[in-house]
Amino acid sequence: MDTSKYVRYTPEQVEALERVYSECPKPSSLRRQQLIRECPILSNIEPKQIKVWFQNRRCREKQRKEASRLQTVNRKLTAMNKLLMEENDRLQKQVSHLVYENGYMRTQLQSASGTTTDNSCESVVMSGQHQQQQNPTPQHQHRDANNPAGLLAIAEEALAEFLSKATGTAVDWVQMIGMKPGPDSIGIVAISRNCSGVAARACGLVSLEPTKVAEILKDRPSWFRDCRCLDVLSVVPTGNGGTIELIYMQTYAPTTLAAARDFWTLRYTTSLEDGSLVICERSLTSSIGGPAGPPTTSFVRAEMLPSGYLIRPCEGGGSIIHIVDHVDLDAWSVPEVLRPLYESSKILAQKITIAALRHIRQIAQETSGEIQYGGGRQPAVLRTFSQRLCRGFNDAINGFADDGWSLLGSDGVEDVTIMINSSPNKFLGSQYSAAMFSTFGGGVLCAKASMLLQNVPPALLVHFLREHRSEWADYGVDAYSAACLKASPYAVPCTRPGGFPGSQVILPLAHTVEHEEFLEVVRLEGHAFSPEDMALARDMYLLQLCSGLDENAVGACAQLVFAPIDESFADDAPLLPSGFRVIPLDPKTDGPAATRTLDLASTLEVGASGARPAGEADLNSCNLRSVLTIAFQFSFESHLRDNVASMARQYVRSVVASVQRVAMAISPSRISSQMGPKPLPGSPEALTLARWICRGYRVRITIGHRRFGNEVSEGSVRGEVWRGRVGDGCGGESGGVWIHTGGELFRIDSQAGDAILKQLWHHSDALLCCSVKTNASPVFTFANHAGLDMLETTLVALQDIMLDKILDETGRKILCSEFSKIMQQGFAHLPAGICVSSMGRPVSYEQAIAWKVLNDDDSNHCLAFMFVNWSFV
Repeated sequence: MDTSKYVRYTPEQVEALERVYSECPKPSSLRRQQLIRECPILSNIEPKQIKVWFQNRRCREKQRKEASRLQTVNRKLTAMNKLLMEENDRLQKQVSHLVYENGYMRTQLQSASGTTTDNSCESVVMSGQHQQQQNPTPQHQHRDANNPAGLLAIAEEALAEFLSKATGTAVDWVQMIGMKPGPDSIGIVAISRNCSGVAARACGLVSLEPTKVAEILKDRPSWFRDCRCLDVLSVVPTGNGGTIELIYMQTYAPTTLAAARDFWTLRYTTSLEDGSLVICERSLTSSIGGPAGPPTTSFVRAEMLPSGYLIRPCEGGGSIIHIVDHVDLDAWSVPEVLRPLYESSKILAQKITIAALRHIRQIAQETSGEIQYGGGRQPAVLRTFSQRLCRGFNDAINGFADDGWSLLGSDGVEDVTIMINSSPNKFLGSQYSAAMFSTFGGGVLCAKASMLLQNVPPALLVHFLREHRSEWADYGVDAYSAACLKASPYAVPCTRPGGFPGSQVILPLAHTVEHEEFLEVVRLEGHAFSPEDMALARDMYLLQLCSGLDENAVGACAQLVFAPIDESFADDAPLLPSGFRVIPLDPKTDGPAATRTLDLASTLEVGASGARPAGEADLNSCNLRSVLTIAFQFSFESHLRDNVASMARQYVRSVVASVQRVAMAISPSRISSQMGPKPLPGSPEALTLARWICRGYRVRITIGHRRFGNEVSEGSVRGEVWRGRVGDGCGGESGGVWIHTGGELFRIDSQAGDAILKQLWHHSDALLCCSVKTNASPVFTFANHAGLDMLETTLVALQDIMLDKILDETGRKILCSEFSKIMQQGFAHLPAGICVSSMGRPVSYEQAIAWKVLNDDDSNHCLAFMFVNWSFV
């Protein structure tokens, strides 16, 4: 057969080839020959023609997928174009409205300046009448609580006001920073300006049908993490095919320093003439009319102004969603320093409006199979874990009496609140049987505290707490929490003054579409130091939820919540969450007195007397204030309640102190400079290590340069030496290069005591020491002030950082190639490169020097590195 001619395949031949293609799209030569032998109908076709058929088939499949992708993108762009045109029309209406108001005000001012009589009262009256004409206040008649017609009238008014906000100019909307429209963006997000209460608006595209979107959005507890409960108390059908629901909703307080909010609302679901689906909601108050809501005890009744969802079908499938959230949270009922949490439209947008859009997009991508999860867990199960962690943490922060929480007497200092819960349902949950944990004769104890942070970005703080658990955690307390999952928990909490003897490994489990939330398993690796510590020398596991790590997200809350789990990690595993929550405060220009409202805020003052340095008042105007809430939960037996309470109180205080140190360490450099340098380590071990480092540098590098024909003259005093090419004798100028040696390291006599340590500590270049072990990765053990700044860490957290984690691939290859030289010759020069700090920021350096450090017995103690002229990229 002439293989250059086109081969026409019969339907039977195509069917046989398609069967093989479905099993193996790219068969090997042997497989193609086997195919010809096994299928008689293919015997008249050459193997080369079979190969060409599979190539063409793969090409067609690729073109089909690309065409499908382009059609999807085209539908998104068409819908987004329609959305942007509508937004442009709305903005033009808003501009026209503002131009009219501007002209009216100019006319009023001109008429007021042209007359000699004082008619200011008349101007005020006229202005008030004009304002009423522009924004008429509806005069509501009292509706009969048992009259469906009265409820329908309230619903229709709420629908009209909601639509005027969603697509009209009833609210002065300002686009939120960082929210750019596009086919893959979350949508167009705007916040209110100069309106009663706080409001946020969003519109976006999703690939779900309107009825499915409505079903998801009405299930508010599934996506609104601050929703404690939502009860539909009554359902009234309407004549137009819609429904009216009377809803009572409770929400959690974000911190321990404020009361929770509840809402009594009417929700109206109906369809418009163009096929759009509308869900609008508003509060029922005495001025609006309608039935009276349930009485409130530990809640503050907030008001929901007309809000809701407009869901329109999109051509080609999917939906266009308009979301409006407008609430009045009664900010005057909270301390002044916390009012920005209740007066910020940005925080409202992040917590409710954007959260709703993100949840719908997440469900849409899970439905289409675009998201792959590891560990064999279904997406719904992983979402349930996230919801349970958040709910348990919120329960701990709020401590509602109807959940069984009661206040335990304090020790005279009100910085840490201790609450106990003896209800078994708190720990076990409704899906567990009490027999599973019959060994617990007591209940659950929660120790919590709140504090005000200055000049620390929330995302940066939570990122540090996540990556450097040893900086604040106590391994003994973790061991006690983990042991509570066993049948025989420890009788008494075990605390170790030495801190965290193990290391942590973060195992990713799932993340949301935009990576704003991570669900992960943390393995805490334990190591026993003595026979009595063998109970601690076992790995422990935490289920951890981390969110808000994007430093560019305006108004986003950063949170780190975790709960101990056992190795089995079943889908119905009991969870007892603890963690941290950091909420940013909007910038305020108030005086320093505003920062002294919280109980623990005074501990953050600089200086013993609490006096503030010059210029700190100016920093308060920046968006660097935040509220940190800490809550830790422990189970206990009845006879050990007081012991556990004392341990929990002491532990939370130590965590607060550690977080304060971390906050000062990671605050921006302009702030850290005002707080003074990091403290100099003064232990005998540090003095001995400094002497070994300088001795190894002086003996090995200085002598090494002479041994290899390098001239060490006046250049060594400047910290550099001329190094010629191999064979240049004493180092001719041809082809040489200046090598930095840091000669000032060995200008101090070895008997100068702590002067050596001070010289190392304040050296301008980054000095780092790491362990030398044949069976483990090198871990940093010491760093000077510049080294800590380069790694963006502290001396305590330094032990969690491994050498190979901060070097890039090129740096690791160079170090591996030079390692034998370092161990034989004693030192090596490494070229310029890039490394990474513990916070993930790239750091460039001109060159690096590595040398071997020996102890007094001339045994290998560690490797020392000097990174010269480093800077953040």
